[in-house]
Amino acid sequence: MAQKLWEKTTEVDGQVERFTVGKDREMDLYLAEYDVLGSMAHIVMLESVGLLSCDERQALTSALKDILRLAGTGGFVIEEGVEDVHSQVELMLTRRLGDTGKKIHSGRSRNDQVLLDLKLFTRAQIREIVALTSSLFDELIAQSDRYREVLMPGYTHLQIAMPSSFGLWFGAYAESLTDDLQLMLAAYRICNRNPLGSAAGYGSSFPLNRTLTTELLGFDSLNYNVIYAQMGRGKMERTVAFAMAGIAATLSRLAMDACLFSSQNFGFISLPDRYTTGSSIMPHKKNPDVFELTRARCNKMQSLPQQITMIANNLPSGYFRDLQIIKEIFLPSFDELKDCLQMVTQMMREVKINECILDNDKYSLIFSVEEVNRLVLEGVPFRDAYRQVGLAIERGQFKPGKRVAHTHEGSIDNLCHEQVTQQHREMVQAFDFEKVDTAIQKLLAL
Repeated sequence: MAQKLWEKTTEVDGQVERFTVGKDREMDLYLAEYDVLGSMAHIVMLESVGLLSCDERQALTSALKDILRLAGTGGFVIEEGVEDVHSQVELMLTRRLGDTGKKIHSGRSRNDQVLLDLKLFTRAQIREIVALTSSLFDELIAQSDRYREVLMPGYTHLQIAMPSSFGLWFGAYAESLTDDLQLMLAAYRICNRNPLGSAAGYGSSFPLNRTLTTELLGFDSLNYNVIYAQMGRGKMERTVAFAMAGIAATLSRLAMDACLFSSQNFGFISLPDRYTTGSSIMPHKKNPDVFELTRARCNKMQSLPQQITMIANNLPSGYFRDLQIIKEIFLPSFDELKDCLQMVTQMMREVKINECILDNDKYSLIFSVEEVNRLVLEGVPFRDAYRQVGLAIERGQFKPGKRVAHTHEGSIDNLCHEQVTQQHREMVQAFDFEKVDTAIQKLLAL
């Protein structure tokens, strides 16, 4: 059995080991690629401060690149008896390079190592979330343009209220996603700060160059205070989880609308048969399972910040093993959100629209406000116009005109797609993912 990085002569009880390791080995597979990248930056820094020779650094770099390729192709495994990804990487280096492999841990702790891995992993996942959110945004804007002139009922209290349009409906969710990315950008800024060099949370007597590793890994800046760097464990995850929950809330609400609107009682939209499921006993059923599961998964995801809070809440400064449990709920959540974004984008692309909804007389009363406004524009005081139309409705004499002309910004006839799209593009550009690409490419070229 491989020795733990911290183990000396006493072997830990097997039951205690199973309990304390938990799902860590499984979760650490998410982090393997990023652990290697962090180690590559760390050894460049160690060479710069005289703790590694040039030959040692080059040998370690070559070995780490091989491990990185292994991780990228899914071939990286954490062996039985090896505690975590950090131990596995060091074990592989030591097998290949002997004592040189043992030098890689100088000037760092598993505490700042896992902090770094989590930030590098999360940064990459945020990039994928932003790309998928943008794809959904583009699809919603395209559908909004396509159906901008198709009217539908708007509701308050689930009662028919005023004329709306599919242009407005699709466009509303597109703009919501732009606001969601504003929150994600704030979370990314908190994530994209370098904790490496904080060691166990109290710094190191080695002459570390933390600015160098910050530049090598493409971070915006440092977590300067070494205690605060450790206090960021859990805080970063919670902050990102809030941003993910914002996107999930938008998707959940869109899914709820789609479930309602695709039911026979509404009949506003429909999906191709291949995107629905049936019943084991009712041959007529076309169930919107994708939207129902999206709603459930996204509602579950909105509990993620609270779960993280409950794990990390009221911990004193310093490191505690409690934080390990956050990985179990945080790391897999990105795949779930990405799946939902991909499926909703596909559904929105294929959805079919009922273009004759308001031909049904049961929706006639939604034009009452239009009639009130018409009278006001002709000089009738608003309160008198309201009463006049209301009495006509009570007597069953209301005859609506179904022409709608809303011209102000953001209304049926003025969707402001150019402005919303510009906001979205500027938001995505503000992440500046290219800076990270440039830094990592330079690091891999060393």
